[in-house]
Amino acid sequence: MSYPPLPPKQEHIPNNLVWAILSTLLCCLPFGVVSIVYAARVDGKRAAGDIEGARNDARLAANWAIASAVSVLAMMLVISILSALGALFDR
Repeated sequence: MSYPPLPPKQEHIPNNLVWAILSTLLCCLPFGVVSIVYAARVDGKRAAGDIEGARNDARLAANWAIASAVSVLAMMLVISILSALGALFDR
């Protein structure tokens, strides 16, 4: 009995889809949506053999998810500073 040859082992490239979805739901919606779009393209490119394109999209998905989280932190910082200044000048 002969078995068919195994397909060549492909490199695992994380698509960062979980981080993209979480950043969309919990952080900045526009940046998170861009992250989801890039994350959704990773598996298709890897399956098509475009490893470099898949790596690039995975990196971009992670960067946009990070930008989403950082933008919310920066916005919270600005709001807290403005709130403290408002309380200071309200006296």
